[in-house]
Amino acid sequence: MELKDYLDFLDPLDIRIKGTRIGLDDVVYAFRQGWTPDEIATRYRSLTLEQVYGAIAYYLHNRAEVDDYMTRLEAWQVERRHEASASVPPVVQRLREAQATYRTG
Repeated sequence: MELKDYLDFLDPLDIRIKGTRIGLDDVVYAFRQGWTPDEIATRYRSLTLEQVYGAIAYYLHNRAEVDDYMTRLEAWQVERRHEASASVPPVVQRLREAQATYRTG
């Protein structure tokens, strides 16, 4: 089995662990934070330990590509959050203002 066989390449910004909804980025992020493969498999119960090791091995073998993928994905996520916060419906904005006023007193 090749390392890429552990992954589903759905889109340039959507690489998932094969057969799951867990993204490669989730596993790589946890691994970068110092989590062990066992801890990652425990956190993401739909992953087998083999899948976790496969994703980590893919990352280590293709570090530059995956780092670029992670950077592009993070930029895309930030952009989506900015778009979402810029298009807040007026009623939500009024509720947020009322909540802020209530908290300050």
